[in-house]
Amino acid sequence: MEICGVDSEGKEFNSAQEMWREEIGEEGDETRKTQWYRDGVSYWEGVEASVDGVLGGYGHVNDADIIGSEVFLKTLLQERLVNVGPNQHLVALDCGSGIGRITKNLLIRYFNEVDLLEPVAQFLDAARENLASAGSETHKATNFFCVPLQEFTPAAGRYDVIWVQWCIGHLTDNDFVSFFNRAKGCLKPGGFFVVKENLAKNGFVLDKEDHSITRSDPYFKELFRQCGLHLYRTKDQKGLPQELFAVKMYALTVDTPPKIHRTRSKTTSNRPQIIK
Repeated sequence: MEICGVDSEGKEFNSAQEMWREEIGEEGDETRKTQWYRDGVSYWEGVEASVDGVLGGYGHVNDADIIGSEVFLKTLLQERLVNVGPNQHLVALDCGSGIGRITKNLLIRYFNEVDLLEPVAQFLDAARENLASAGSETHKATNFFCVPLQEFTPAAGRYDVIWVQWCIGHLTDNDFVSFFNRAKGCLKPGGFFVVKENLAKNGFVLDKEDHSITRSDPYFKELFRQCGLHLYRTKDQKGLPQELFAVKMYALTVDTPPKIHRTRSKTTSNRPQIIK
């Protein structure tokens, strides 16, 4: 992929391929790739299992993050799962769930079951504890998978929504594509993915400390294309500190979204428009 980028030490790369060759070696070098993933998990094993810890010292952004996610999720559920009745059983997968922050504050309120996927054992233990008294008999955390994202294969046809937030940057491009290709068959009819991630302004930024990559919007869209996923809806996260990366939400579907034909009202066509 001919996308230029830099690492956290200021080194420049002419392409993503050049960066990946330096970090994990040539394709097929499983030893170096395995070490890349081990180093990433090791970083998070040294982080406190708290909201402030998993949010990198920015625990105060939790509320804004959850509010933005909830607005996005409610719109998607209304549009995508329009035929859901009162007895419909909804199931979500929380990828990179950490201590269960998103499940506890958001997903468990909209889904009857939520499965959590997290490679850091101490985070998953904290999630079990945090969710022990959360939800109800009909809205609960069900399974806790201590498995890396790149090694996980979800159960076929189980999920209405697969939520992927602040974790996909730890996957190489090839493993990114492989994960979504495996996970596509795990969605129910009408189901969808939500990917919520930091955005680089241009190209990519490689973090040498936690072994993750922050991708730009064009970089993400190219990978989504390689996955055979369709971009259904996007939304920018608001209310985060300016010194942080911008954050964007992507809703992705396996099926092609229907085209919406809009007609301009004669009474409003000459009104000033807001420039977004």
